[in-house]
Amino acid sequence: MIINADLHVHSKFSLATSKNMTPDIMAPESEKKGLDLIATGDALHKTWQNILEEELEETEEGIYKLKDKYPKTKTQFIITTEVEDNQRIHHLLLIPNLETAKELREILNTPKTDTNGRPRLDMNGEEIINLAHEYDCTVGPAHIFTPWTGIYKTYDSIKDCYNKKPDFVELGLSADSNMADTIKELQDYTFLTNSDSHSPWPHRIGREFNKIDVKKITYSNLQKSIKENKIIGNYGFDPRMGKYHETGCIKCKKIYTIQEAKKRDMKCSCSGIIKKGVNGRIQELASWPLPQHPKKRPKYTYLLPLAELISSTYNKGVTTKFVQTRWENLINEYHTEINVLLKVHIDELKKKDETLAKIIESYRKNKLKVTPGRGGEYGKVDY
Repeated sequence: MIINADLHVHSKFSLATSKNMTPDIMAPESEKKGLDLIATGDALHKTWQNILEEELEETEEGIYKLKDKYPKTKTQFIITTEVEDNQRIHHLLLIPNLETAKELREILNTPKTDTNGRPRLDMNGEEIINLAHEYDCTVGPAHIFTPWTGIYKTYDSIKDCYNKKPDFVELGLSADSNMADTIKELQDYTFLTNSDSHSPWPHRIGREFNKIDVKKITYSNLQKSIKENKIIGNYGFDPRMGKYHETGCIKCKKIYTIQEAKKRDMKCSCSGIIKKGVNGRIQELASWPLPQHPKKRPKYTYLLPLAELISSTYNKGVTTKFVQTRWENLINEYHTEINVLLKVHIDELKKKDETLAKIIESYRKNKLKVTPGRGGEYGKVDY
């Protein structure tokens, strides 16, 4: 069977995260998006563990749903967490079940697991992956190119961090398969594309997701599909939309080539700091001549949140009643946001909203013009 899965989000206990990131809200909003499986995030946090135990029940091995006292939803949960190592590199762990998450918390035995949903551990990457594998977790580096906390900010090779091959790599919002596959070592890895969402609303949750072939929705089947690269499709941002796509000043947002930035010693003319962008870092790591995609690499499809497309089309805020009403009307008609964005025929959409339909058509044909993100500012679609 084929499922849509977003395997990296955060609970309300992570920093700068919506108080609405709770299972009873996450599940129905994820269903509106069109997700079959959503991560719990933050599974080492004790209070979050208690909430998960209170609100969820295990339906299959390692897979959970809302208990019957809550509205029934199609979307189910898998236990996950993100951790930060002693080099400030982030790692994503898929955990076999809630009981294993509790065991890991006891082993780590640090108050940091309870002060932030994404704890900082006094461990290096090798120690983290060894512990994770001991407990049958599926583990890999999160948002590998992010200049603050991605693995490539510190290392030129992933194995230099782990001293072994992790189970996957997560690309992050500022890169896609075309960019990542220019780095020779990455051709041996399964690519995951996840939202890293801090909010349950469909313009955030599932903004990146994976279409995965699994025999049945269980933890062990999902683990096997990831390790055997049975990813049918990666869906995510046009990387130019990511806030660290290009090398740019974090103060004035001026874009530099990586060569110019280095000549300036990463200092902008405005006195701000120039932050190396994902595109620049990939240029440093790329193999020459540029390699082709490996045979098992699935298609990467660009995806922009529907509410943001409506917002940009009509120059109204994403959370305004104007945008939300139009978003809800489309979901009521076509069931999920993914259907609207990817499946419903353009002629059908034109009957509902011709202006928006033209934007979606341009987006599907990859003809949108984008001002790229840089220096911590997301990219913008130019209409």
